[in-house]
Amino acid sequence: MPAAANRIERLQATKTLILEAARDAVALSGWKDAQIALIAAKAGVATGSVYRYFDSKADLYAQVLALVSQREVDVVREIVDSEGPAAQRLVDAIYSFSLRAMRGRRLAYALIAEPCEPEIDAARLQYRAALGDQIARLVVQGIASGEFIEVDPGVAASCVTGAFMEALVGPLAPEAVPDSDSAKAIAQTTASLAARMLFRHAAPKLKLVSRDAP
Repeated sequence: MPAAANRIERLQATKTLILEAARDAVALSGWKDAQIALIAAKAGVATGSVYRYFDSKADLYAQVLALVSQREVDVVREIVDSEGPAAQRLVDAIYSFSLRAMRGRRLAYALIAEPCEPEIDAARLQYRAALGDQIARLVVQGIASGEFIEVDPGVAASCVTGAFMEALVGPLAPEAVPDSDSAKAIAQTTASLAARMLFRHAAPKLKLVSRDAP
């Protein structure tokens, strides 16, 4: 049993190395230009060995997307679970998401908008749904507190999530080159406008705070 357990640990460790190498490759050049041979070399395995752990290149990339996107969902969840008015937390969540995306533009573009294979796109839809679930929790709280208009939480969350993710597509595109000040301004505008559709009254004066984790 110890030998079998050690083998499983080694296999998992190797799979993790491949996923990390693939993530770095996608962050550098996107889905299309990330090469399996380079990923394998960085992970310290033979090119053919990659397919011992993943059914295909698309399967590898779908798992990369799931791994990276879960961290982004976790950051939003932490903000949703924090204290404070629902309106402030909604703005914080969108602002933090947007600023993190602008700081890691190439990888964020791959996660959100870059053309990709169906397996990767299916993982992307799950990512958007998971983000929407967190926003929906805030909508429920905001309605209960009287901060938000009374709407279907699921529909509202889809509208808000779609708005801030679509707003980021252009600024994240490879040909865009916003500097750090522009990136912050884009995140601020995205957060303010995407959240405003839910406010019951005139937009409150909210402090834009990035509560993103590294």
